[in-house]
Amino acid sequence: MMKMKLLLFLSGVLWVSALRIVGCSDSDGEGMLALDGEEMWYADFKKKEGVIALPPFVDHVSYVEGTYETAVGEQPICRTNLGIARKALKDIPLERDAPSGLVIYPRDEVELGEKNTLICHVSGFYPAPVNVSWTRNGQKVTEGTSINIPFPSKDSSFTQISRLQFVPQLGDIYSCSVEHLALKEPLTRTWDVEMDNPQSGPGPSIFCGVGLTIGLLGVAVGTFFLIKGNECS
Repeated sequence: MMKMKLLLFLSGVLWVSALRIVGCSDSDGEGMLALDGEEMWYADFKKKEGVIALPPFVDHVSYVEGTYETAVGEQPICRTNLGIARKALKDIPLERDAPSGLVIYPRDEVELGEKNTLICHVSGFYPAPVNVSWTRNGQKVTEGTSINIPFPSKDSSFTQISRLQFVPQLGDIYSCSVEHLALKEPLTRTWDVEMDNPQSGPGPSIFCGVGLTIGLLGVAVGTFFLIKGNECS
């Protein structure tokens, strides 16, 4: 997918901060609605249904009946335009940018034995998509994994987010590996339950810092009044 192709298949802004995306390739298609940089809805052409991408605790937006059917109908047009663009741009080399950002973190505050979600955030790559895989203690994990469709950034690169539902257990090590056309080998980040245990979080450090600041302030105030007392005597 060339960056010029992106301009052909991105529908313009519908209203302030809202975006509608139509994209395609020889083997796949994309239809998505976004608002304020957040994916709201997308067409799952494999399952043949529209999917609301918002988490369950967020109020869901109602979509017009036939939104998925509209996305399906746009795919033949997209592929026709793709063929035209390929003929016109056949001498332009394909640009490839490896992911510039890869971060893995838990969605919620970690509590051992409580369900949570690990998020693998991949950004700055081109073209889309990336392939994301997960491991737990060196063993590949597929159950409880999901990935959103690529989201375009202002610089024409893409961002993609993969999620893994898990139950934190002390000592477990998780990894998120990303494959992309511009990478010679997968890019990997790890997350250690023990390392990110909230008991070793920033709380004690913050309280110690506040206590030290108050203590120093008390010393300064005491010194000030001691000097003033000596001047008056």
